[in-house]
Amino acid sequence: MDKKLWSKKLVLIGASTGGPGHLRTILAQLPPELKTPIVIAQHMNAIFIPSFVQQFRTELKTEVFNLNQPLHVNKGGIYICEKDCAFEPDLPLRIGFKNLRESTLYNPSIDNLFLSAVPLCKKVDVMAILLTGIGQDGALGLKALFEAGAKCYGENEESAVVYGMPKQAKEINPELKMLSLLEIKSVLQRFC
Repeated sequence: MDKKLWSKKLVLIGASTGGPGHLRTILAQLPPELKTPIVIAQHMNAIFIPSFVQQFRTELKTEVFNLNQPLHVNKGGIYICEKDCAFEPDLPLRIGFKNLRESTLYNPSIDNLFLSAVPLCKKVDVMAILLTGIGQDGALGLKALFEAGAKCYGENEESAVVYGMPKQAKEINPELKMLSLLEIKSVLQRFC
């Protein structure tokens, strides 16, 4: 593996209602030569994900990948889950489609993605972000990542379209840092 392709960092982002616009905001200024993989679980019917990926490919400078088959994610870029994604526990970073939890109403499951990355925190510098959305998907996974040493952030009530998921994450982890969307954008740019 070419070490120049990967910075030994990983970003995980979960979003639901209001997510596509918020993702555009925080990802728009990332450079084309991004070395950090950013893996996104955006609640959306799987049949719409390919067009969502295509739209991001035209709007963003950074390379965008559709995670619709098992894939190594050691190359920098934006990876969008088409269905429940799960990291394999060893390096190099590889994502498959194992379901770690009982089925949920949401596709793809944010908790499934986040929980699968917990073992990676011993080997990789992980940042996890939970954006706007209804329900509680992502809250448990974000807490587990926080406890494993990942840098974790929730979107605050003022900027969230729907404050359900970040609110739940804050309720189960009072130490979780809550940021506005623009603050999240700044933290993400510095980390990557």
